Amino acid sequence: MSLLSTFAPGFARSPARRESPATGAGPTVKPRYEIKETPEAFGLTVWLPGVTKEGLELTAEADALRITGRRAWKQPEGWTALYQETTDAPYELLLAHDHILDLDKIHAELKDGVLRVSLPKAEELKPRKITVS
Repeated sequence: MSLLSTFAPGFARSPARRESPATGAGPTVKPRYEIKETPEAFGLTVWLPGVTKEGLELTAEADALRITGRRAWKQPEGWTALYQETTDAPYELLLAHDHILDLDKIHAELKDGVLRVSLPKAEELKPRKITVS
């Protein structure tokens, strides 16, 4: 059991990979993220500094959620980098799930490099109040 599945049952990180078929042949960077759960949905926050809507791809599959982001900033001509805190590699996050999401109702918003995704639970997983007769 992974630490992630302890906090958010039904989710798991993808196996670590050096290269991604989704982003090309180069290495990727796994962004920082956070998952919160309510009775109705999961809330996913992913920090993608430098990524705009044009450079973002969010794919929901039957058993996985893939987020790929490319940074928009390019180094101006004539500049020489003396120090670089981050790499220019694209971001990639792959979260596997146990068919617990309603894929048709997923909503995502990107603002200032922070992606917020609402992942509604499938109807059969939501808690129901049962009346006793």
